[in-house]
Amino acid sequence: MLIPSIDLMGGKIVQLVQGETLKLSFDDFDYWIEKFSKFPLVQLIDLDAAMRQGDNRALIEMVCKRLPCQVGGGLKTAEDGQRLLDAGAKRVIFGSSLFGVGGVQKEFAAGLKKALGEDALCFSVDTKNGRVAVKGWKDSVDLTPEEAVTWLEDYCSSFLYTHVDTDVAAILRSTTARQLIVAGGIKEQSEIDALDAMGVDAVAGMAVYSGVLAV
Repeated sequence: MLIPSIDLMGGKIVQLVQGETLKLSFDDFDYWIEKFSKFPLVQLIDLDAAMRQGDNRALIEMVCKRLPCQVGGGLKTAEDGQRLLDAGAKRVIFGSSLFGVGGVQKEFAAGLKKALGEDALCFSVDTKNGRVAVKGWKDSVDLTPEEAVTWLEDYCSSFLYTHVDTDVAAILRSTTARQLIVAGGIKEQSEIDALDAMGVDAVAGMAVYSGVLAV
């Protein structure tokens, strides 16, 4: 399954290169909402909130009223997640806050499950050089993605793995029975088909907005 991604920054839909350089920017929300209305799930990320540079709360509420979204961006507490669920999100994404110096913050994950319910939780596992990356790829913890998934499986309904590597996706698919979603650099329908054959869903952004992938 393809999951289109809507990244918000400064009140617009944007696409960044390597998470930093602005490549594409749109403010025609109605056009893209209509485009994505046929999909069972859309990923909505508040980049301003993730970078602690404000937020796009009004836009999140507007989009969530019209599309089924899993929403993320700088979530640190159960209260952060509840606010997004109250705004209409179907599911919320937690990432860096799940990890600390000692590895997985299991008590924090358990607290999220108790407060929000596992069906409302998607846990993001980013990787760099084979280790879990945190704080916008700036730091890492001494865990492989499959170790992180194993520790966290009891507390969420899905995992988002960023940094597409088919071999790793296959390993993670065999590691967890939860929904597994991969993101990062998907350019062709054949990649989505290969992941789908493994039972893995795919997030795409740049390829959708640039017209490389037809939706």
